[in-house]
Amino acid sequence: MVKRILAQTYLWILLLLLYSPILIIVIFSFTEAKVLGNWTGFSTKLYTSLFAVSTHHSLINALINTVTIALIAATVSTILGSITAIGIFNLRSRSRRAIEIVNSIPILNGDIIIGISLFLLFVSLGISQGYTTVVLAHITFCTPYVVLSVLPRLKQMNPNIYEAALDLGATPFQALRKIILPEIWPGMISGFILAITLSIDDFAVTVFTIGNEGLETLSTYIYADARKGGLTPELRPLSTIIFVVVLTLLIIINYRAGRNKKDK
Repeated sequence: MVKRILAQTYLWILLLLLYSPILIIVIFSFTEAKVLGNWTGFSTKLYTSLFAVSTHHSLINALINTVTIALIAATVSTILGSITAIGIFNLRSRSRRAIEIVNSIPILNGDIIIGISLFLLFVSLGISQGYTTVVLAHITFCTPYVVLSVLPRLKQMNPNIYEAALDLGATPFQALRKIILPEIWPGMISGFILAITLSIDDFAVTVFTIGNEGLETLSTYIYADARKGGLTPELRPLSTIIFVVVLTLLIIINYRAGRNKKDK
């Protein structure tokens, strides 16, 4: 009984430490105060100011760039990662272990190492840095995570089902589309969401590959804003909106996953 109480207390303390900063941002997004922590009364002025065309145009552009880069990078990395996972799964055991280790290297490496490496690669190839290089960089570091999300689903799959489909006259593409893809689909969705999260959150890789063309993402905008001596108050409602959207997606995905388990 005592162990259970201590375990629950520890869990609640941990959750409080994790989510109290977010809760503070959410609360102070509903006040006009320029400084976080100074409550001047309930107001939605920061929300209306955030989406005003005449103000914070660069912040909205940074948000649009962040979302589009994340969607493109997540889509491409999900396709590449899923194909790679299928290829790794069909290798011999020794080769499979070797490729899995190689796939884990970008994950274990620090972001700054990946950023510097890609920066030197683009410079050596004479590629001008900008939107395209940022997208390519995000695809590069997101793809290994997708591979790790899809591989467990393949290992749980019964390989005899694919062989049976071929024996019954299905082409390899038909067997891939009707047998393998439905099996790995949850892993692909998880990898896609993880890739979006990693892309939106990334700073180190982005700052090395963004170039000097004036392109900004949320991470680089916040960094530049903080160096000026403070953060734009409209970042609080923006952070709140992003948090609510991500939380809603997680609830929907978990709800659908629970329904699928019940149906099975």
